[in-house]
Amino acid sequence: MNLLLKTILVLLAALALTACDDTLDNAPMRYAPVITVTLPDELAGGTITSEKWQVKNVTTGSTITYSSCNDIEVKAGLYDILYDATLTLNGNDTHHITAYLQSVEVTRPSQAINMRAFENLESDDFVIEEIFFTGSLQPSGNQYYGDDYIKIYNNTDHVLYADGLTLLESKFVTTDKYDYYPDVMNECMTVQALYTIPGSGHDHPVLPGQSLLIADTGIDHRVANPNSFDLSNAAFEWYDLSTKPAHMDIDSPTVPNLDKWYCYTLSFFVLHNRGFRAWALARIPIDKDEYLKKYLYRYNYVVVVPQGTYPMSQTAYKVPNEWIVDAVNCSVEAKRAWNVTAPALDRGWTYCGTMDHDKSRYFHSVRRKMLYLREGRPVLQDTNNSSDDFNPYCIPSEIERQETAIDVNGNPCTTLTWDGVQPKQR
Repeated sequence: MNLLLKTILVLLAALALTACDDTLDNAPMRYAPVITVTLPDELAGGTITSEKWQVKNVTTGSTITYSSCNDIEVKAGLYDILYDATLTLNGNDTHHITAYLQSVEVTRPSQAINMRAFENLESDDFVIEEIFFTGSLQPSGNQYYGDDYIKIYNNTDHVLYADGLTLLESKFVTTDKYDYYPDVMNECMTVQALYTIPGSGHDHPVLPGQSLLIADTGIDHRVANPNSFDLSNAAFEWYDLSTKPAHMDIDSPTVPNLDKWYCYTLSFFVLHNRGFRAWALARIPIDKDEYLKKYLYRYNYVVVVPQGTYPMSQTAYKVPNEWIVDAVNCSVEAKRAWNVTAPALDRGWTYCGTMDHDKSRYFHSVRRKMLYLREGRPVLQDTNNSSDDFNPYCIPSEIERQETAIDVNGNPCTTLTWDGVQPKQR
């Protein structure tokens, strides 16, 4: 055997031994964190009857489910931890609770992790069925504004009245996380826009299985953009009296306006067209003037950038979580940092793009999944987890219904679905 061959064999043996050593003696450590869950004060005396833990590795996306926190063992890394449980109070009252922590860094053995639980907020009210925030494109390829919309849905078995229902948009974005203080997320949602459906209480009935379309601008958008669709028959639109002459809103003659309680903009309001916010529905039990007087939220946070550290202070409005009947967080995978609502409202998120400025997002919406048909009426999924409840990146229902353009080239839609996925006959 020549010297060169001997040298190669020795090197291969050394590599084999090193590989074996990596898989045995130097295998990544697994840590068992010590997790403490604090129950809501009103349920502190309850008895846990069943529980489930889900631990998601933020880096790899893999999720493992455990029946006890004592079984959790993970490698060092970044994790989302979800806790679902059922408890009984006073022997017979059953309650469902949730705790959720995002981006927990596990770095050492027996690391203490504290979670605060919330009771799942059940609602016998409307749910958000669809959010079309991306908009369409003109034949030139330019973004077109004004045809965004939100659909709400009566998922119950009885008539609901939309009078007084308020549409909310979050102030905070899901792509930038700061330590806002005082921290009110456990009690309230921080919002920058509130638009309310007018009425005396019984003016706007919605039958079981029926939707209500709330438009940005309730006009036939095909007049200005042949790639858009007709919203002149929407139930309501949000309209703003702009103080900017160069940026005036359009007041549809055929669609009634929502009652504007507050909006941050001095021109006109549009949904964030990349979906970096949360949207919600609320029943606010006080009038507009009292709300605006009592629920202003002053908060502080610190921005740290290479140029330095900058304390910041801003204002927004806050809506108590118990007033909110449904909430949906949206984001994009490449930039998502957190949810901007409490996990009792939504412990997941949905999307219309995988990266910031994703050009494929146009002509798409997020649509709530249909579970089944009950006597021809769709029953939609509602578990307060938008990751599970919504079909992301769908052809919008109005594009399907009107058979309008699905892309910048004006190719018409030829499909019809219940929820963006399940086929429906025309």
